[in-house]
Amino acid sequence: MRILLIGNGGREHAMAWKLAASPRCEALFIAPGNPGTAQVGQNIAIAATHIPGLVDFALEENIDLTVVGPEQPLVMGIVDAFEAAGLAIFGPSAAAAQLEGSKAFAKAFMVRHGIPTAEHRTFAAAAYDQALAFLQTAEMPIVLKASGLAAGKGVVICETRSEAEAALRDIVQEHRFGDAGDEVVIEGFMQGEEASLFAVCDGQSYTLLATAQDHKRVGDGDTGPNTGGMGAYAPAPLVTPELQARICRDIVEPTLAGMNAEGAPFKGFLYVG
Repeated sequence: MRILLIGNGGREHAMAWKLAASPRCEALFIAPGNPGTAQVGQNIAIAATHIPGLVDFALEENIDLTVVGPEQPLVMGIVDAFEAAGLAIFGPSAAAAQLEGSKAFAKAFMVRHGIPTAEHRTFAAAAYDQALAFLQTAEMPIVLKASGLAAGKGVVICETRSEAEAALRDIVQEHRFGDAGDEVVIEGFMQGEEASLFAVCDGQSYTLLATAQDHKRVGDGDTGPNTGGMGAYAPAPLVTPELQARICRDIVEPTLAGMNAEGAPFKGFLYVG
């Protein structure tokens, strides 16, 4: 197979290394790639978000399979564009990618389908005053999230009301996370460890990869702002076989069923945090 991998991060280096090791991989191209991916395949100078250029490349090079790493091109509809051109691609459609691309969509979806999630309210940027008023009576600590993609950095944990008000101003009025802050999700704070579970899905069924944990807050003793993850380890000791079975029953399976029911089957990597 001639394979095209989209992206340029550490995630794509790991994926490129594994794809290249397959005896079925005749040629591997990475767009745009990085110095690590160049060790196992051929980097192509096309941005991950330049969807027409990627489609043209895949057609010209007779690509048999395209795998998408980053969220941004998925949200932009790269899967829809490739499938419209008759190309095989692994990842969710733009409609299904809203699960990752919009926290507001994801929270509303979980409520609709009875999937456990923290209590929350969502406010558009135009409803800044209502969001501010909500914070006046909300219980602290509280969590503010820019709804859109923010490279894992759009989450602010606020210990006090003044911190929450400042975070709201930063997200909505100062555009700290750009367009990702056009909507803000205000969420109840939950204390504890976080783990990640990854399901490889075909729209109906799924198989699991190893669980993982990353290091969230920048300072020792869980202090400072959240990061996009500073190193990770797998599997996560937190996720026992019993807990994994519960995650599958209560989150993964209802998510796949719900997306199907809403006409947007989820294909690709389903990330459950």
